Amino acid sequence: MTQIVARKNPVAFKTQAISVAASPEVLRYEPVGSPLSFAQMQERRRPLEVDDPHRFEVTLANLGVSVDLHLHWQGRDFHLLVRQDRPDRGDRVLKLLSGYVPAHELRVPLLTVMTEIAEELLIESEAGWLQGRYQDTWLPTPYADSLPLNDEHYFALGARSGAARPVLCRELNLLERPHAYVHLPTSSLQLIYSMTLQLPESLRSLSLLHADEYLDEDSGELIARLDTQRPELFLAEYRDGMPTGELFCLQQGELIAQPTEDQLLSEAFAPRQGWLVTASNCPLRS
Repeated sequence: MTQIVARKNPVAFKTQAISVAASPEVLRYEPVGSPLSFAQMQERRRPLEVDDPHRFEVTLANLGVSVDLHLHWQGRDFHLLVRQDRPDRGDRVLKLLSGYVPAHELRVPLLTVMTEIAEELLIESEAGWLQGRYQDTWLPTPYADSLPLNDEHYFALGARSGAARPVLCRELNLLERPHAYVHLPTSSLQLIYSMTLQLPESLRSLSLLHADEYLDEDSGELIARLDTQRPELFLAEYRDGMPTGELFCLQQGELIAQPTEDQLLSEAFAPRQGWLVTASNCPLRS
């Protein structure tokens, strides 16, 4: 059953282009130019070329963030992925939870990560939906009016070891040391934060679900919807740090195996050369 859980005005989104200077040791970026609407940002996301993957200066369309969430569940290790249809690129991929960074958070993109987790990761228990907590900070509850919260339990996020090479906004090192790459096909700088997800051990009938956003052409609103029959949030199993190629959904505490034939991963998993990624996707099974 599909349920609309939120509506918002996409016109409110503003961001800026990003000036990037990269060397083999460090990548530095800063916002430049006038504020851009979502449509103006998308217009700038066109393929570009960079001669040296280790050292370059370039202006990119936008800054994007993703979070690589690691879950240890029932003695097994998983990474969380969501499925996305991408008509503009002609594919359907499994990707990390991700989003575009708005202008007011370009210097602190970790705030965007927290918002994206709160909006995309929905965890249902017998007594309501779980709110998230990162260290001492509670995540937003964007769907509290539609999805009643569990007052006694929450899920916890923790930071994992960061990237070896620093990423700076101007002269400021970013918190949690995200991995960074420039995606040439979309002219964007992408940051990947690595975190752990801890679920309450006392709750055994949890379901992991995903809220999907789409633009309603009639109203012009961005509508977030939840389909309990199609979770669209997947657990990719890892063993000894390597993917097994197995894929699951978590429904009422049970791991349900999912088909993996011809399944693609997003460019975040594609090979990198220096700071650059040139592919749009890569296969789940190599």
